[in-house]
Amino acid sequence: MGVLGPLLLLKNETDLTPSAPKPRQLLAFLMLNANQMVRASECIKELWDSHPPKSSMSTLQTYVLHIRQALRCTAADVHDQTLVTQNHGYQLKVAPPSFDRFRFERMDRLGQEAAAAGRFQQASEYFAAALALWRGPALADVQTGPLSRAHLVELEETRKGVLERRIEADLRIGRHRELLDELAALAVQLPTHENIHAQYMLALHRSGERRRALTVHHTLGRVLRDTLGIEPTPRLQFLYEAIKSGDPVLDVPAATARTK
Repeated sequence: MGVLGPLLLLKNETDLTPSAPKPRQLLAFLMLNANQMVRASECIKELWDSHPPKSSMSTLQTYVLHIRQALRCTAADVHDQTLVTQNHGYQLKVAPPSFDRFRFERMDRLGQEAAAAGRFQQASEYFAAALALWRGPALADVQTGPLSRAHLVELEETRKGVLERRIEADLRIGRHRELLDELAALAVQLPTHENIHAQYMLALHRSGERRRALTVHHTLGRVLRDTLGIEPTPRLQFLYEAIKSGDPVLDVPAATARTK
């Protein structure tokens, strides 16, 4: 099962993803709430927002039936309990290894644990594995409703957080030159994202590009003032001054660079 990209429902290597828009939307909503009970009223809200048809409950039950039929793709699956009904709601039961979101969260957690223990090479590998699970924007081919949108915002923010953590781990092990092109592109995509710009400045500084690093700070400051009416944080100002003075505190610690 997958939500980290186009909606995906595979069973025994067979694509069972519904083609009709509303069943796809309902399946996506259930996936986003995998292993949790979702009330029928929430499903109706997701599917029709504040304008449900009079037949919404019976129509919802029909969509649930369609999803169940997809999950029971063979006669041997007649007793499949992946999607269960109880307490006026539905629960999609998902084994963590079979769901890309759960695998993503596990890789992120392992990466954070490795980083906390100083194993930055391993942390980078875990974070990279987590990011590799993304096949595009979450649920890119599904018309999501009001209750799913918060999930999608959370997923995208988490993805960005993992990306920043992977870059941080790479900086810790001395991969500053390898990061320059990626960070340059990210700085353009995220013109007000201070941490990405800080990482870019540090990578430039460590690559002998001090003047470019200072220019990145100037550009960020101008964009922040023009678009948000704010100044860069004190942390960015400290980094700027440290780069300007060539402070050795910004060098890659030898012991960290060798960490595996």
